[in-house]
Amino acid sequence: MRRQGPGPARPAGTRAARHGGDDIRFWQTHSVKGFFAAAAIIVLVCGGLFLFFVKGLYLLPEKVCEGSVQRDVVIRTLPQARAADQWAHHRGRGRDFMFGCTVSTSGDSILSGRVNLRDASKADWQQGYSGGPGTHVVRTSAGRVAGLAQVDADRGVASVYVPCEPKDAEAVTGPRALVAEVDVAGKSKASGVALGQDLTDFAYQLTRHAYALECTGAGAFPGRLPRYEDR
Repeated sequence: MRRQGPGPARPAGTRAARHGGDDIRFWQTHSVKGFFAAAAIIVLVCGGLFLFFVKGLYLLPEKVCEGSVQRDVVIRTLPQARAADQWAHHRGRGRDFMFGCTVSTSGDSILSGRVNLRDASKADWQQGYSGGPGTHVVRTSAGRVAGLAQVDADRGVASVYVPCEPKDAEAVTGPRALVAEVDVAGKSKASGVALGQDLTDFAYQLTRHAYALECTGAGAFPGRLPRYEDR
């Protein structure tokens, strides 16, 4: 039986081309992996920087100021900031009762509200917020609870009114009601009626909390007041 000799030798150029192609594929593969790794690092760094500058409001408690107001209302009202703080103020009973909430940010925006017990009828309260030149007043109500907002181009003020029978009834005479007032100092996220709505929501939740502290009975508080846009 004849033995076959070795086959024809492959040209050196063919072997070089094959190895060259392998090298190209190797570098292409690693270049793609390197690109995606670099992109992932950039995304993480940019995301970290973004969160550093906007995380402030999201780090607040889910309910701020002794659980009186939901954080979401604050986030809707104030611009994002690197840092934010919140605190409540509570003093007195009867005629001296006051409950307040303040949220401040590193961007110098301050959202503040206070609730007082007043000897005031609903008509007296409304008269105190009658619209002036350049100011528009929007109103809403649900049962015994009423809300309003003064709206202009630059800022807003909101107030909520609800009759209250104080737990210390002997300390107060005449019509009694809790009146909340809320405003923003510095920049706000919204403007116009939208800002008035956010401030009214803040005032409403603040009032509901103050009612539980100072007034007898459970009160008839819906989940929220009707929207101004629906009135």
